[in-house]
Amino acid sequence: MDYPKYFDPKKSQNLYGLEKNFYFLSSLFSTKKLPKVLMLSGVRGSGKSTLINHFLFSIFDEKNYNKNDFNLIKSSSFHNQFQNNIFQNIIYLKGLDHKLVKVNDIRNLKSQILQSSINNKERFIILDDIELFNTQSLNALLKIIEEPGKKNYFILINNQTKPLIDTIRSRSLELKVILSEQQRLEIINKLMLCHSIEAILQPEESKLSPGMFIKFNYIFKEYDISLRNDFLDNLSLLLSLYKKNKNTLFIDIAFYLTDFYFKDFKNENRLKSDNIYEIKTFVLNNLNKYLTFNLSQNSLLNVISNKLKHG
Repeated sequence: MDYPKYFDPKKSQNLYGLEKNFYFLSSLFSTKKLPKVLMLSGVRGSGKSTLINHFLFSIFDEKNYNKNDFNLIKSSSFHNQFQNNIFQNIIYLKGLDHKLVKVNDIRNLKSQILQSSINNKERFIILDDIELFNTQSLNALLKIIEEPGKKNYFILINNQTKPLIDTIRSRSLELKVILSEQQRLEIINKLMLCHSIEAILQPEESKLSPGMFIKFNYIFKEYDISLRNDFLDNLSLLLSLYKKNKNTLFIDIAFYLTDFYFKDFKNENRLKSDNIYEIKTFVLNNLNKYLTFNLSQNSLLNVISNKLKHG
């Protein structure tokens, strides 16, 4: 499935809302104080990957990056190599890929960084969704980041979707990326204006991070999903889309709709609070089982339907 370019942080030509973070990283690098292992932590969609991409552009393609307006001036050979993951000084590993990072990927990484780059410049190893790496991979990674080498810099992006082992956290200098409500809304509005996006969801009510908002908003429009549609109809559609596309974005939306659905129940006093919590937990747990154990979609929908009817 082809998604709009704004789904991919690597194609984001503008940096919104994180200008101070950009200046901070640039200052650390220019004064040779950038940590060898830096971890950016924050909710998914808060702009961490976009921030790092712009930081790397400012280093490797300085003449085509505008540090005053925080945007890419024009395409270049670096830009093309960066987009296609073939620039020798930047290595990307992403835990959310369909083929999750394996311990062999980390061992291969070790072989790569032991070799000097052709241009003998700094090399950045970006490990996105670090919290989704399996335990074996993280243990192998520990051995590498303890001795990163003179010109290697590791940047770990922690989206906080699950707890990260303490040993990785203790080896990193952590920079937390937290958006205020004003920043969140301002970034969403700028993204919508930049990409001419029609608002299907309401930014204020959604409470979603900017990145997740524009993705959810696109899916809602593309597949005619509404918060007011029948919950099970929405859920059935999302599960079918997930099965077809193997993109966990559809499961993320299913979790979001579950929260919204039971919030409505509570606001309308349709069930006692204890019952709402118990049924909501049941639904969320079964969604997790569906994702983890590849359960039957029909079976999942049936058990949730029965639970909603009978409590």
